[in-house]
Amino acid sequence: MSIDLDLLEGGIAVITINRPEKRNALDAEHYQALSQAWTRVRDDDAIRVAVVTGAGDKVFSAGADLKSWIGRKVQMSEIWQTQKGMLLNRGLEIWKPVIAAINGHCLAGGMTLMLATDLRVTADHATFALSEVKRGIIAANGGTQRLPQQLPHAIAMEMLLIGDAIDAQTAARWGLVNRVVPADKVMETALDLARRIAANAPLAVQAAKELALRGSDQGLAAGLRFEQFVQHILQRTDDAAEGRQAFADKRAPRFTGN
Repeated sequence: MSIDLDLLEGGIAVITINRPEKRNALDAEHYQALSQAWTRVRDDDAIRVAVVTGAGDKVFSAGADLKSWIGRKVQMSEIWQTQKGMLLNRGLEIWKPVIAAINGHCLAGGMTLMLATDLRVTADHATFALSEVKRGIIAANGGTQRLPQQLPHAIAMEMLLIGDAIDAQTAARWGLVNRVVPADKVMETALDLARRIAANAPLAVQAAKELALRGSDQGLAAGLRFEQFVQHILQRTDDAAEGRQAFADKRAPRFTGN
């Protein structure tokens, strides 16, 4: 089994964590393959949006394959190799939108991966949990950082400190996911969202994502100023001219990313 990357029509990349026999958990080899997939999404201009999912209908991902990681000897120098094997949830900067198609239970590292995505579609039978504290470790790769940003403080701390699971309906009520759908509609719904995003101007989409995410780490004045500069650049692109002309012609725009 593997990490699969399929490029669909319209610039949509689908990354599938394909280890259903291991609950789509990731050992070192599969983490490396996932890192390579994310790097391609970042660097390939043919890709406008990515969808990440898990194989099967039971588990989106259970995160790290603990049997292969717990007790594994690691050189202390690796702590400072911050760019080695970069992942979306570990801090790899991908400004193309990423949609999580959550086909089943979203657990531990699977949930920290979800937290690093932009839109989320979940099967109605899925559950969500960061239960690392029950195993003597923490929800790393962004779990302790992104969850308090995306949920009210008390709710985030309950999930981090107790480690119990919530169901899909609760995740939707708290704003962790965009859509809750029957299991057989997850990919269909995620791909519909992906097509709608891919139809927009790719430079503007990436700029909007970067501005939104960087804005959480800087003051409003700095964010507004950064926004002005980016808008000034975008207004001079071919896509902006095409958007204006398509509006005048009452037709769908044909964006090229230039």
